[in-house]
Amino acid sequence: MKAVQYRTVGAAPEVVEIPEPEPGPGQILLKVSAAGVCHSDIAVMSWPAEGFPYELPLTLGHEGVGTVAALGDGAQGFSVGDSVAVYGPWGCGTCVNCAQGRENYCLRAAELGINPPGLGSPGAMAEYMIVDDARHLTPIGDLDPVKTVSLTDAGLTPYHAIKRSLPKLVPGATAVVIGAGGLGHVGIQLLRALTAVRVIALDVSEEKLALARSVGAHETVVSDENAAARVRELTGGVGAEVVLDFVGAPPTVKTAGESASIDSDVTIVGIGGGTLPVGFGVLPFSTTVTAPYWGTRRELAEVIELAHAGAVDVHVETYSIDEAPLAYERLHAGKINGRAVILPNG
Repeated sequence: MKAVQYRTVGAAPEVVEIPEPEPGPGQILLKVSAAGVCHSDIAVMSWPAEGFPYELPLTLGHEGVGTVAALGDGAQGFSVGDSVAVYGPWGCGTCVNCAQGRENYCLRAAELGINPPGLGSPGAMAEYMIVDDARHLTPIGDLDPVKTVSLTDAGLTPYHAIKRSLPKLVPGATAVVIGAGGLGHVGIQLLRALTAVRVIALDVSEEKLALARSVGAHETVVSDENAAARVRELTGGVGAEVVLDFVGAPPTVKTAGESASIDSDVTIVGIGGGTLPVGFGVLPFSTTVTAPYWGTRRELAEVIELAHAGAVDVHVETYSIDEAPLAYERLHAGKINGRAVILPNG
């Protein structure tokens, strides 16, 4: 079967032929319908050889949707032909966090060498993939796999971040979304679906700002050195109760802190390497700064329900599996407006 693999540190991903996998005990084989392309993959492929944490070659793709093709011995809960989404942050399944469905915060994953698909384990960017346990699958029913696949990360991750701040996302409050790309444009829709707050979107691209407006942002601001001042101007000098940074680079993290109001939440979701100093007098009083990771199993089911209700619509560009390296090139160059999706069997 064809697969998109990262094979050599520092090299571009390649489309290769590998054997079709067979499910072992408790495992499920999926025929992959769609796989998402994410900046996290580019981050992994930019790491140096020294200390690289994963074995190569690595089949990419931590966003996956497919149909059940076969069940390993003892696997239960699904039937061949079921359409499902893959929950990505796999955990041990037995620690106190996993017992609550919070496998994104598994206490033993690192110790046991458990990695998400596409981020250490073979991923979804292949004609078929193995899912280790039925609990890591969520039914999607009649949802379009192409529109649904990115909800497993680009939907789940902002949903998890937003849910943490719902007590502050009250009517009359303001939420700032920094980065209106793959995650950010979904985050805007989730804010509009879940709350009655004012949404201000920041980005460096006018194309992405136009996308932000089209999916519900009340105001858009160019993300430059004047962005925080503009946010304060739009909020009467107060700042925003919640700031969600989906870029996480040093300049955007700085803007996030400068855009925050007293008793606000600043949530750094992006993995751009930025850090925000915390201390008395450094940020407005009682500002909480967090860097959450992905989302829980229950939250993925909730995001899928929002999709069934028509509350989220991921803007996608589709590529064949042979075009996957091109999709990564376009993503790295900032030319993807929304989310790129690979169709391994398309």
